[in-house]
Amino acid sequence: MSTTRFRSAASAEESSLPVPPRIRDTRGFWRVLLGLVAPVPMALMGVVYVIRPVEGGADFTDTVAGVETHRQLFDVMMWLGLPFLVGLIPAVIAVAWVTRRRTPVLTTVGAVWTLLGCLSVFPLGVPDDLLAYLTVREGLDVATITALDAAWWVLPPVGAAALLFISGIVVGLPLLGLALWRSRVAPRWMAIALIVGGVTHPFLPNHVIAGIGLLIAAAGFAGATVALLRMRNDEFDLPPIAMSKES
Repeated sequence: MSTTRFRSAASAEESSLPVPPRIRDTRGFWRVLLGLVAPVPMALMGVVYVIRPVEGGADFTDTVAGVETHRQLFDVMMWLGLPFLVGLIPAVIAVAWVTRRRTPVLTTVGAVWTLLGCLSVFPLGVPDDLLAYLTVREGLDVATITALDAAWWVLPPVGAAALLFISGIVVGLPLLGLALWRSRVAPRWMAIALIVGGVTHPFLPNHVIAGIGLLIAAAGFAGATVALLRMRNDEFDLPPIAMSKES
């Protein structure tokens, strides 16, 4: 009889305890989102390189002339370039996320190197195409904006940011490609694509071939897509923890 009363009292006490609220598990959302984003920035930037009417290293006045002749094409290029700025950092994180457990040191070095380049050049890089586009659209003085573009480029922090970004593409991305190769979470050819697309980018002879190189790199980023869509949520991350009111 006493045992029954004890169990009843314990049950009553447990039922009176506050029940932690249920937390929605969003791991699937983040896993799929990273997977879908991973190849997009490089793919669209590759298209930008292929369709641009002037070489990337052309003089500013030649770029202005190109905008004047191909205004609608530059309109398209502006929109296609936006996902590169917004999505490249998440794309790098996507590759690092799928390789970090199997090749932690290699992934860390590659990801940090690449992300440092992105984080430095995005706020400091000289937007030559945008300046040329605004020069034509707003009827600005070409000589004045040309001088502004030149003065911007000779700033030491801008040069350092540009070098860091190039090193991130040429060294950081191939390291992530090597991590993708060694981790075996995606087909090996995708890892090779990421290595080749990164290391060759600054050395390709013209904008069309450079664009094709970026499209190859995008195929490498798609290796993260394959890995993320294959894995279970428990492989992707730890489950959410319900926080009690007391905490």
